Amino acid sequence: MTTPLPRTALTGFAADLGGTKIAAARIHAGEVAERLIAPTDPAADPDAQLAVIKGLLNRLGYDSGAALGVAVAGRVDADGIWHAVNRGTLHAIGDFSLRDGLSRHLGPATSLNDAAAAALAEALFGAGTDSAGFAFITVSTGVGGGLVIGHRLLSSGNGLAGHVGFVSSRFASGPCGSGRMATVESIAGGRGIAAAAAAAGYEGRDARAVFDAAAEGQDWAGRIVDSSAHAMASLIGDLTTILGLDTVAIGGSIGLAPGYIDRIRLALTEEPELFRPRVVAARLGHDAPLIGALAAHLNKERS
Repeated sequence: MTTPLPRTALTGFAADLGGTKIAAARIHAGEVAERLIAPTDPAADPDAQLAVIKGLLNRLGYDSGAALGVAVAGRVDADGIWHAVNRGTLHAIGDFSLRDGLSRHLGPATSLNDAAAAALAEALFGAGTDSAGFAFITVSTGVGGGLVIGHRLLSSGNGLAGHVGFVSSRFASGPCGSGRMATVESIAGGRGIAAAAAAAGYEGRDARAVFDAAAEGQDWAGRIVDSSAHAMASLIGDLTTILGLDTVAIGGSIGLAPGYIDRIRLALTEEPELFRPRVVAARLGHDAPLIGALAAHLNKERS
């Protein structure tokens, strides 16, 4: 295995296409030197999405052939084909050749799932630098993740590896955007939290409103947030059973909400000690998928 580049060797460009925003960055010596953001149009087709990325990168001084990593929501398989896993996030992404599309619009680039890119960055340069069995889990509108075992990002030919939010949960009962029923995402993610609030008679409350109500001591909201945390703790126990994890980093707007990680840690005490890895906050924030995407590209070029 090629030794990963040190963070200071990361110089180039990166883009991160998420469900709500598209970010592009110029990275110098491992730090985001300049960033531009545009809203994501969830109904736009892949070529239109790539055109937005191209416009942002051009404004940052990108020239075709410069080092470029691109992280996207969804599934990217071994052939570079981009698939929507959750149609509630990006409506118009079919089986699109992202590899060819990037080549047409921008030039040579490496593409991967956004949570996987963040996991790689956190493993190499953030919360998982001293970990041999590491998972990054992001909790926001949905639940995503990436797995880094023996300092290598776990990948699969179909691009599904790391989509941990689609694991079944004994705490869930509702549908998931993936098409599965009773998943972690369906109860722990923002959509699931809002659905639970509506079912409890609090229609129109989004995840932020539920967390605010929980912080105010409202029991109904506290129960919903606790259900989310318990689903996450159970997921962590399951992943630890399969992969022998020693560290799990939590990120995302919900994952990093005040008190949420503490709720996960408390729920995890219900597991036997063997199934309780260290649970920490992710360190790299919004930079993680950008840094991880560029790291994936530069390390691929060296292999």
